Amino acid sequence: MSKIVGGFTVSHDPLVFINPQNLDVAPIRQAYDEIRRRIAELRASVAIIVAADHYIVFGPRLLPQIVICGGEITGPVDALPGIPNQPIPHNENFARRVFDHILHADFDLAFSNGTGVDHGIGIPAHQCLPANGSVATVPVYMASGVEPFIPIRRAYRFGGALKTAIEEDPGDERVVLLGSGGISHWVGTGEMGKINTEFDTFVLDAITSGDPDPLLALSDQEIMSRGGNGAMEIRHFLAVMGAM
Repeated sequence: MSKIVGGFTVSHDPLVFINPQNLDVAPIRQAYDEIRRRIAELRASVAIIVAADHYIVFGPRLLPQIVICGGEITGPVDALPGIPNQPIPHNENFARRVFDHILHADFDLAFSNGTGVDHGIGIPAHQCLPANGSVATVPVYMASGVEPFIPIRRAYRFGGALKTAIEEDPGDERVVLLGSGGISHWVGTGEMGKINTEFDTFVLDAITSGDPDPLLALSDQEIMSRGGNGAMEIRHFLAVMGAM
């Protein structure tokens, strides 16, 4: 039977690679390297990466709540220095089995047969997984980038459904989960560039303690006020927490 062997939360900030202010991003790149080392050490065969669409993959006319992507994957489709837009190893059979299991557990999902992923999936796939292609990627897109947002508690419950689907899978996959997103950041607003370190510490403390309750107690209005529209992506972290 397949099993979960690890879970991670990770930033997918494209400015780490564009870096217009020439900031010291070495600590972030070292963190990516450390995740890659640990995933190799865990002998993972599949990485399920939970992220948000940024109006890049599906566009403004299609706003699904949760999409599990099987089939061929390429990306990131949004150009980033040093990260080529190229095929990403995938495991369509496993993705389909996970999808079918969760669907028949009365969790409504969409399935994509082939996807050009954006930086939310592409950065962790290229930076956090072994370069030899030994770990296949199953992208999961969750509605946290633009409204209508998936309810925060449903994001957490999805993680639990994902856990059951993996543990009841008849295969022999060793699965790691990556919640790919940001904490406080304002995107496309007058406050763009602002961060709230108090809110960031609050979120990270909940993750490191393994206690989702402080995050689940947040309303969307509170998240928006304290962390900006980009902080809606903490749903991806909660999905991983729900699975772990």
